[in-house]
Amino acid sequence: MSRLRTLALYAGGFLGPFGGGVVTAMLPEMGNDLGVSSPAAASTLAAYLFPFAILMLVSGTLGARWGQFRTVRIAYAVYVVASLACVVAPSLSFLLVPRAIQGCANAFTTPLLLASLASITPKARLGRALGTFSALQAAGQTTAPLVGGLAAEVNWRLAFVAVAVVAAILGIVGLPTGAQVSGREVKLRQALRPDVVRIGLVAFLGWGALGGLNFLVAFRAEDAFGLGPTQRGLLLTGFGIAGMIAARPVGNAIDRIGARRSVLIGATCGAVLVTLAGTAGLLVVAAAAWAAAGVAGQGILVGVNAAVLGLRGPNQGGALSVVQSLRFSGQALAPVLLTPLYGVHPTTAFVIPAVLLALVAPVLMPRPRAETEPV
Repeated sequence: MSRLRTLALYAGGFLGPFGGGVVTAMLPEMGNDLGVSSPAAASTLAAYLFPFAILMLVSGTLGARWGQFRTVRIAYAVYVVASLACVVAPSLSFLLVPRAIQGCANAFTTPLLLASLASITPKARLGRALGTFSALQAAGQTTAPLVGGLAAEVNWRLAFVAVAVVAAILGIVGLPTGAQVSGREVKLRQALRPDVVRIGLVAFLGWGALGGLNFLVAFRAEDAFGLGPTQRGLLLTGFGIAGMIAARPVGNAIDRIGARRSVLIGATCGAVLVTLAGTAGLLVVAAAAWAAAGVAGQGILVGVNAAVLGLRGPNQGGALSVVQSLRFSGQALAPVLLTPLYGVHPTTAFVIPAVLLALVAPVLMPRPRAETEPV
């Protein structure tokens, strides 16, 4: 049972990207069924990600106070109920409510799972463990648009049935006993240190300009190449498949080259690849660039997690929570900021976040305090 719970801990990384991104490839069909436009249907992304990101700012600290095992299990149960409410939503305004509840529930799983993973993993193997966890997150990113696209061929509501099933299984299994770390005296201010915030801002830019652009790639796939829902889903899975394959090697590499170098390499390469995905006139080039961007994304994602875990402090779970909050804030803001820009000038919607990522990440990412610290 302990081994099963350890596997479930890793698999918990799957749920956040899966539940958040499952609507990405089915926005046109969802909008048609609910009587709204595709851009309006894209608000279901923000409805999930905004409360997810905002509540995650404090969820790591609160979860440590309440007990990780109990908090995570309750969060999964709430996620199941919210997912089933999405299945029966009669309108967009109704659907936005359980999507927000899904986001709130998921805020109490992702950072607590990462903190639990760090508590049961020897320091020498932490990069590899984080890479494996990130591979499962990439698997969620990969399968979400595919499941959403396939569901939309029949009925988009079936995608939320799949989400509910995943959450129910994870909630039943629970966490490993050794991962239940007590932290009743921890405080949020212990996590809001300058280095933590700087790493979090890099995560904000990195995920907003890479994983957060899935919806734009879906829009461009329909507008520029005329792809249907299943074809869009397959195109979007390239990002997740490449990231899933690369995550563990990236984690191993971080143990050798350091987290900062990994993040900067990922930011530079990611900026180039996002620009290609948004400007290439050939479908095969755009698809290849988007898939390769998944590898760059893992360089940033695993790198920032390793960097914050390499910092010393009494509230490590809270620090992880702050970084993850900023990471998903970037993803949540991307549809709000970039959808109107895409409507005016599609190419600019890709180029601007790419340029910001390449220029700002090297300035924000903290330098190692000592050669032994993987920051």
